[in-house]
Amino acid sequence: MEDFTLREITLGQLLDEAVAAHPGNKAVAYVDRDLHLTYRQFSDLADSLAKGLMALGVQRGEKVAVWATNVPHWVVLQFATARIGAVLLTVNTNYKKNELKYLLENSEAENIFIIDGYRDSDYLQILYDLAPELKGQERGRIVSQTFPHLKRVLFLGQEKHRGMYSIPEIIGLGRTVPEADYKARQESLSPHDVVNMQYTSGTTGFPKGVMLTHHNLVNNGFWIGERQRFTHLDKVCLPVPLFHCFGCVLGVLACVSHASTMVLLETFDPVQVMTSIETERCTALYGVPTMFIAVLEHKLFNKFDYSSLRTGIMAGSPCPVPVMRKVMEVMNMTEITICYGLTENSPVMTQTRTDDPIDYRTASVGACLPGIEVRVVDPETNLPAPPGTQGEVVCRGYSVMKGYYNNPEATAKAIDAEGWLHSGDLGVMDDNGYLSITGRLKDMIIRGGENIYPREIEEFLYTMPGVQDVQVVGVASTKYGEQVGAFIILKEGVEMAPEDVQDYCRGQIAWHKIPKYIAFVKGYPMTASGKIQKFLLRKQAVDLFADGAQAVP
Repeated sequence: MEDFTLREITLGQLLDEAVAAHPGNKAVAYVDRDLHLTYRQFSDLADSLAKGLMALGVQRGEKVAVWATNVPHWVVLQFATARIGAVLLTVNTNYKKNELKYLLENSEAENIFIIDGYRDSDYLQILYDLAPELKGQERGRIVSQTFPHLKRVLFLGQEKHRGMYSIPEIIGLGRTVPEADYKARQESLSPHDVVNMQYTSGTTGFPKGVMLTHHNLVNNGFWIGERQRFTHLDKVCLPVPLFHCFGCVLGVLACVSHASTMVLLETFDPVQVMTSIETERCTALYGVPTMFIAVLEHKLFNKFDYSSLRTGIMAGSPCPVPVMRKVMEVMNMTEITICYGLTENSPVMTQTRTDDPIDYRTASVGACLPGIEVRVVDPETNLPAPPGTQGEVVCRGYSVMKGYYNNPEATAKAIDAEGWLHSGDLGVMDDNGYLSITGRLKDMIIRGGENIYPREIEEFLYTMPGVQDVQVVGVASTKYGEQVGAFIILKEGVEMAPEDVQDYCRGQIAWHKIPKYIAFVKGYPMTASGKIQKFLLRKQAVDLFADGAQAVP
């Protein structure tokens, strides 16, 4: 049984503890640029940046947005903002102009850090288009017609740009802040202050700003690390985006709470992942299933050494059992864990343990973390469902968000009167409290009155030779209401026809579950955090399967 005590500290105090215990331990490593910082150096840099933000006038409670890939100062900014009581507002790196405009307006952000850009998006030009005043006004004193709350645009790097302070300039300004003022600001903070805001992926409706506190994040990060048996000797390879909970909580806070090393990648690249693991002798690796598949299927996979690996996390979307088993067998990750949660829960509610039986660690998302209650309830009555019965997954505890920013109506819909956060996900819990996710309420396919759960068909199709990845969605049908559609990625060099898939299914799964529509694709539409956007696959189905698809379900 895990001893559970809630920790009443801030993120800044969490970092202080790591420095006190292991000042010389490596905190951050970037293999591609030979950058390394000890915990003492990392903490000092966070202090310098925090003082610089104070010098610029950033107040307690102000939002500091960060629109950037995993560049070296990202994690420094996470702790610098926390130490002065500012709220780090993470921005999806895939956002375009209209999405950024919505976020800055909705969040009433006073500050934003950016980089040059990412992929085909020029972040600098987007900011200049949205706030042309930047080019002509005094830095740090912006008056924007479009964004009346916005005061400062800052650059998360060395370069100078019109209307923006760079990192060296901000750190230089920090020398004007008296140490007494800085300490007083830290002493004024409460563990129950909001320290982080993340906008939900927006796979349905408009994104909402999830408000998370030090208390939420410190405790969740600690137990995520405990479930992997982290110590100061662990080195964790983090190719997942920091703007998402997977990076900044499961990764950063699980590491800092155990003084482990964060081996960071600016963006996901399978060769850089393999290089980082071998060079730093990483003991853990994080990723969504598509990342692990990209590494396993890479032509250079056998050229690298994975003997140092032990544990890690595969999460973000349903983890195919064959992929989990292959990771354990050929990547030496015999203690890999799966976890499940949502941003509104800081995010993890369940996680497997390193010593769980292999069936639990491949076919479930684990049991609840200490301090969190998890139930499966009947979606109609909200009453607990018996073990083995499917229902909606709900949870309650220290980890539940403070609410959605400026949106009490949506908050009340998400968290019921008894404090249960409703996930919208369907699951089944066994007699031992282990949870399996079977789909989302809205992902369920209803064909002629028969309920069909995509996850079941996906798991079966993963067993078909030549299939690398598969996603199943409902396709609208005049006759049946919905038919089963499958989007399949084939392994390199494999050729297959839709009839081959249907023949493989016959006699193996019920006839009404056999995909009526099959498309072979090269990839899936995803959020920047690696979640597959099934609603976009359903839209694609309308065009691909025009004979059967009448409308988007």
